[in-house]
Amino acid sequence: MEFPILSVILFIPLVGALLVLLTPGKDENAIRGLSIAVSLIPLALCLVVWFGVTGMGGGAMRYVEEVPWISAFNIWYRLGVDGISAPLILLTAFLTTLSLFYSAFTIKERVKEYYVLFLLLEMGMFGVFLSLDFILFYVFWEIGLVPMFLLIGVWGGKNRMYAAIKFFLYTLVGSVAMLLAILAVYFDTGTFSILEAAAMGPFAGNWALAVLAFWGFFLGFAIKVPCFPFHTWLPDAHTEAPTAGSVILAGVLLKLGAYGLIRIGLPLFPEPFHHFVVTVPIIPILAVISMVYGALVCMAQWDLKRLIAYSSVSHMGFVLLGISAAAASLEMKGKADSAAIALNGASMQMLTHGIITGALFFIVGIIYERAHTRDLKEFGGLATKLPYYYGITLVTAFASLGLPGLAGFWSELFVFRGALAIIPDFAIIGALAIVFTAAYILWKIVQYVFLGAFDEERWGKLTDMEWWEKVTMWPLVVAMVGIGIYPTPLLNMLNSATMALLDKL
Repeated sequence: MEFPILSVILFIPLVGALLVLLTPGKDENAIRGLSIAVSLIPLALCLVVWFGVTGMGGGAMRYVEEVPWISAFNIWYRLGVDGISAPLILLTAFLTTLSLFYSAFTIKERVKEYYVLFLLLEMGMFGVFLSLDFILFYVFWEIGLVPMFLLIGVWGGKNRMYAAIKFFLYTLVGSVAMLLAILAVYFDTGTFSILEAAAMGPFAGNWALAVLAFWGFFLGFAIKVPCFPFHTWLPDAHTEAPTAGSVILAGVLLKLGAYGLIRIGLPLFPEPFHHFVVTVPIIPILAVISMVYGALVCMAQWDLKRLIAYSSVSHMGFVLLGISAAAASLEMKGKADSAAIALNGASMQMLTHGIITGALFFIVGIIYERAHTRDLKEFGGLATKLPYYYGITLVTAFASLGLPGLAGFWSELFVFRGALAIIPDFAIIGALAIVFTAAYILWKIVQYVFLGAFDEERWGKLTDMEWWEKVTMWPLVVAMVGIGIYPTPLLNMLNSATMALLDKL
């Protein structure tokens, strides 16, 4: 019997949460150290899986584990990983470890409960990316909802309860729609296996039910992405969440929706997806609105955290545009390469956005811990006072606007290259988002925070980054630069998986 590496990755955070529960609450340093140490185990194992998938090829499911769970209803405990999910579980482990480390220096109240919830949240996120059974997928989708609700509601800002309840209700509405769609697929196919259902093609003879099931899944995933007009929960949740909560929310939780569209939406419902991209182009319209509108709203923000929250709406629109291009190509001849490029770009954007935006929220947290304000109009001239912080922020901000040589460039390039060949009108309109992104990054972040006159009386006592803040940020910066300079290993893994997916369609 092979070592169940995916199950170990999945349940080590749960074991860690139980160990933290057994640790005396007054021993806060032990709780912090134990939680960080536990998070390193799945991080190391995710690296093993990454290299394993790279070596075996990411086009097929690897490390598959299948055990009957509830036999009466044909529900199985099924796990697997391929070239699309392997980068996402590594991203989850990576950002969780950095978040727990950063929180060790910033979370001072109810430390025990905080770390228990964070580890449970990590398990939920792993479960979504690893599950190959609809019920298992749904269980872990819901498991991640409660810890994030409590992290916002207990450790958030002054309007934390409003933001937490809004986040919970929006996500719950999408979850109910998705559950109904899962049950419909089961009654049609007789299986809860995601891969088997995709192979069968649910509702092949009933267009109306296929469309209803498709929109059930799409609503659940679109709220999580989030795309316009389902995005309004996101700025409030980000603004009120603690720093590490914002990092995980933007870096990983938003990817659950995009991953669902690639893993479930496109393979199970290629015809409805194609129809609502080409014949009735609702989905690419939503993608382009998210991209352009999100970037324009960023230019109107003066709260730095809220600005970065809206930037996630814009950048996740790139993912939806890439998926739309792949769906549109299904009945077009000679567009297979462009479809693969677009889907590669969408998959890469999930990873690069997680790294970059996670870093941006850490950057907001670092300055807020010192200044106790996020109002951009209150700053100015910090480049000379905080040169190390300025340098780290510049690299991250330029990666966010897609500067060549940094991680954000490649994913956006591939999305536009693929989309231009398949849905050129939407790609051209969406390109405006790049211009507006450069505008708000340079104007709002670089100019207002770091350039101009420095208020010595107010900010003269500000200190540059501490060692632990540097330790948090440097792995993210290295990842941005590394992927920006040499994206080939990541691209090869993604390409093998996306080509396999498109071949089946």
